[in-house]
Amino acid sequence: MTVTIPDILGFIGVAMIVAAYAWQQSQGIARDDWRHPAVNGVGAALLLYSLAFRPNPASITIEFVWLIISFYGIWRALRARAASRSN
Repeated sequence: MTVTIPDILGFIGVAMIVAAYAWQQSQGIARDDWRHPAVNGVGAALLLYSLAFRPNPASITIEFVWLIISFYGIWRALRARAASRSN
């Protein structure tokens, strides 16, 4: 089996998502910390890129949903941060 650049980027995406989850479980994440959903979002985007070369409909679906949830998490974190600064 030949490992391609998209495969490597997919593995990096997996590592990012797993690291973000481990970070959340070990330290907890502040509600206004945008970094956690950002790391998840980048990881999902890298996996989606990888899946464009070796499609798997179920994996594409979960990564697309993961990306949408990450955008929501970033938006929510930035909104919470803005609210805490205005108080």
